[in-house]
Amino acid sequence: MDIATIIGIVGGFAVLIAAILLEGSSPTSFLNLLPAVVVIGGSAMAIMVRYTFKGLVPALKLGIHSAIFYKHVSKTQLIDKIAGIADMMRRQGPIALQQVHVEDPFTRRGINMIADGYSAAAIRSSLERERDLDYERIEESHNIFKALGDAAPGMGMVGTLIGLVSMFGHMDDPKKIGPGMAIALLATFYGAAIANVFALPIADKLAHRGTTEGINRTLIIEALVMIREGRNPAAIRDELASFLPLHSRDALLEAA
Repeated sequence: MDIATIIGIVGGFAVLIAAILLEGSSPTSFLNLLPAVVVIGGSAMAIMVRYTFKGLVPALKLGIHSAIFYKHVSKTQLIDKIAGIADMMRRQGPIALQQVHVEDPFTRRGINMIADGYSAAAIRSSLERERDLDYERIEESHNIFKALGDAAPGMGMVGTLIGLVSMFGHMDDPKKIGPGMAIALLATFYGAAIANVFALPIADKLAHRGTTEGINRTLIIEALVMIREGRNPAAIRDELASFLPLHSRDALLEAA
C-alpha cells in the first residue's frame, strides 16, 4: 500500500478543513448540494462524453487501485532476486524454477514459461506484449483522471455563473443574495479542491507508476531471456546493473 497517496489526499482535505476552522467558520457551512451536483455530476458527465462507459469504470478502479495499493520494488532488490533465480536455473535446471516463490504475477508467468520450455524469443514476445498492454491500461486511467482534473475547475466556473445569475436575479430580495453568492463561491472551491487535491495528483502518480513499472518489467524481460539462454548469473547481474543509476551500480556489483 502506498501510504504517501493516502496521506496526501486525506491530508490535503484535512488542511482545507483546518483552514476553515482557523478562519472561524464551520465546515458544515461549506456543504451545499447544488454546487456539489454541478461540479461532481457535471465533471462525470463530461468524462463520459470522452470515453465509453464500459471502459470508464474499470479505468477508474484500476487508477485508484494502482495509486493506493501499488507495492514499490526497488531495482536492486529485483536484480538480486533474479540473480538468485538464475543461479538456481544454472545449478538445478528449468524444472527447479517451479519451486521458486515469486509474488509478482508477471515474473511468475515468465518463470513458468522457462520451466515449460518456451524459447527465449517466445518469452520476450509474450511478456513484451503483456507489458505494453498493461501500460496502455495505466495510460488510459491517467488520461481519465487528468480529464477529471481539467473538467472539475471548468464545471466549478459553471456553478459560479449559476450562483451569480441567481444572485443578480434576486437583487430585490436581500435574503437570496447571500445564498446565491455562497453557491457561486462554493462551486469554484469544489472544482479547485477536487482537481488539485484528488484528480490531478492521482493522474501524475499514475504517469509515474506507468513509467516505473514499464522500466521494471523491461528489466524482468531482459533478465528472464538471459536466464532462458543459460547466461552466467554474474554476467546477468552485470548486464542488469545498467538499469540502475550510476551511484547505485557499484554497491550492487560489490554485494555480488
